[in-house]
Amino acid sequence: MKPSSPETTEDGFLLEVGQWDETVAHQLAERIPLTLTEAHWEIISFIRKYHARFRHLPNNRMFVKAVEKALGPDKGNSRYLNGLFAGSPVKYTCMVAGLPKPPGCI
Repeated sequence: MKPSSPETTEDGFLLEVGQWDETVAHQLAERIPLTLTEAHWEIISFIRKYHARFRHLPNNRMFVKAVEKALGPDKGNSRYLNGLFAGSPVKYTCMVAGLPKPPGCI
């Protein structure tokens, strides 16, 4: 039996951040639609650690720079991140990671 879908905002962000786990991440990703790979999980893990450490979420420009600083220039660039989370990397990363909607996201 498939677990019930998590409750989300109109924009698809988790209502109860504490409900997040890997199963929920896969359910949220399916809505985009997105199939999570190891590369996605590396960025999801990064943003969850970032949020836990700084207690805020970056805008897109800050996100790219923070990824570059933590994971290197091969991964900290718009082309790479758009390849994983097309359209709005910081928005979709936060969505799948069970975090709130980041600033500046439409």
